[in-house]
Formats: sequence, structure tokens, C-alpha cells
Amino acid sequence: MTIRSFQDKFPEIGNSVFIDDSAEVIGDVTLDDNVSVWPGTIIRGDVCSIAIGLGTNVQDCSVLHGTHDGPYSLGGFPLLIGQGVTIGHRAVVHACTVGNFCLIGIGAVLMDGVVVEDEVIIGAGALVPPGKHLEQRNLYVGSPVKKIRPLTDKELSFLKYSAEHYQKLKDKYLQDSQKTD
Repeated sequence: MTIRSFQDKFPEIGNSVFIDDSAEVIGDVTLDDNVSVWPGTIIRGDVCSIAIGLGTNVQDCSVLHGTHDGPYSLGGFPLLIGQGVTIGHRAVVHACTVGNFCLIGIGAVLMDGVVVEDEVIIGAGALVPPGKHLEQRNLYVGSPVKKIRPLTDKELSFLKYSAEHYQKLKDKYLQDSQKTD
């Protein structure tokens, strides 16, 4: 794994965090307790801060980044991700805010200034355009993304299950790494 500073800012890593050997975490990044970062993922806090909440999992080959302060993005846009979020494989999550217990589907793209409220499912391959606001407890799919319907009770319980499953899986990886150290 590569964890490195950028311009005197070093990632802050919480307790029981798993970062795969092939992942990179750079600069102004905060990973809360029980976060997991899976193979090939890049979390690059070089132009703006990134904060990832308790028990969130960032799956294989995802890219997380912010937007710098400039004439087209006054003040910049940090990336803020809540607790218990599942970010699917190959997702791009850029300069936006994601609430608690959300699922970002495989290959989804979230652009600058997007706000995702708590308990939202974003379908695989979805494109969430800049500035879009996704309301809590709904399913969104498509490119560009559209609200389809409210989440069912089963889907809402799955959001917590997914976060818990990945916490258990990352604990197994941490145990395995301790055996080989």
C-alpha cells in the first residue's frame, strides 16, 4: 500500500482500517475507524480534503478526488463521505458529499457539487451530473441519473448489512496480514 504525504499533509488513518497493498492514499485524507480500501483504489487528497466516515468501504479500482479552489470552482469542493457507505467497484466519486449508509453502484460516477442524502442507492453505471441533489431513501439509476422510487424496507436493511459485511471482511484481511508479518 502507498500512504504518502503531499505538501506537508499526511493521511490520518483511524483504528482497524484496512488499506490493500495496491491502493494509494495521498495527502489531505482522513479515514475514520473501520474503513476498508480495496485493491487498485486511489484516494488523492492533493487539491482538496477528503474525509471518509466510520465503517465505509471503497471497493476495487475506485477513484476518489476533490476539486481545487479556482476561478471555475470558487473555494473548491472537498469530498465528504459519511458512515457505512458502500462504494462499488470502479466508482468515481469526485468533489461531492455522500450521506450515511448509501450504496454507490459499480462503475457509477458522481461529479462536483453532488449531494447525496442518507440511505440512497445509486445504480451501477449511473452518472450523477454536477450539482445534482439526491433525496434520502430513494433509488436512482441511469445516465444521467433519475429518481426511480422510494427504497423498500428490505433495501434499507441491506445498506446496513453491506457496510457490516465489508467490516467483517476487512477484519479477516487484517488478521491474515498479521499472520504474515
